[in-house]
Amino acid sequence: PAWQWPAVGELLRSYGADTGLSNGIGIGGTVGQAIHAAASGRVVYAGSGLIGYGQLLIIKHNDTYLSAYGYNNRLRVEQGESVDRGQTIAEMGVGPEWQPQLHFEIRRNGSAVDPLQHLPR
Repeated sequence: PAWQWPAVGELLRSYGADTGLSNGIGIGGTVGQAIHAAASGRVVYAGSGLIGYGQLLIIKHNDTYLSAYGYNNRLRVEQGESVDRGQTIAEMGVGPEWQPQLHFEIRRNGSAVDPLQHLPR
């Protein structure tokens, strides 16, 4: 997929960090800030059933790649919905230590990979 950053903000946590969810990155911001689809695809999960992620969205981009967006305050899309790259899909919520942030993952064939290797510099 052609990736873009899902939110504008400071990189709070790197992939593989010792604290928080280590299978993605943490992007800081403000509560209610727009979260955007990092690439076009279809929402395959929208909810709060996975412990530790808060309100979570998962987008399937193709047979190889998924992206996940956690710690959302509000979801703006539903499961089964198609989304375009850059479309607002959620609003930022709070993560560990009540800090506003987005937890963002990219998964290739089901395994987490470092999003910074895919996002534009």
